Amino acid sequence: MELPVNNITDLRAEIARLKGLEAQQSVALKARFSGPAAIFSTVLSLFPGSATVDGIKHAGFFKQDFLGLLSRFVLPITLNKTLFRKSNFLIKTIVGVLSQKASSYISEDSVSSVWHKAKGLFDGLFKKKEKPVKVKVEVVEESPLLKHMH
Repeated sequence: MELPVNNITDLRAEIARLKGLEAQQSVALKARFSGPAAIFSTVLSLFPGSATVDGIKHAGFFKQDFLGLLSRFVLPITLNKTLFRKSNFLIKTIVGVLSQKASSYISEDSVSSVWHKAKGLFDGLFKKKEKPVKVKVEVVEESPLLKHMH
């Protein structure tokens, strides 16, 4: 909406329009920092798609279940304290970024699915297989005494 400024009247009109726009934005900015809830909402909006924007709730950082959120913090700390303990800052940073991305694939459903598969595998490996019992059947001739008893 850029109008060419040709004379002093156009310049004054543009200044008045900008002052009105500044007042509107100032009110909106004060509303975003008016209290703890508003500040928390503002901070959440920094994460892509994690807060309510224009009345529409978007999923983002908090769309994961509890296990997924927990893995966002536990996975990088665990990896950096165990496997990459003696690594430099750059490696630890890369591990942190990659584990953050990997945590989006971790959910209660995926963990329970892997758990059931592993449990089935171990049950199959360690469960004693019942071997069929072989019974040997011999045909015995009847003795002459048994023939008379019938």
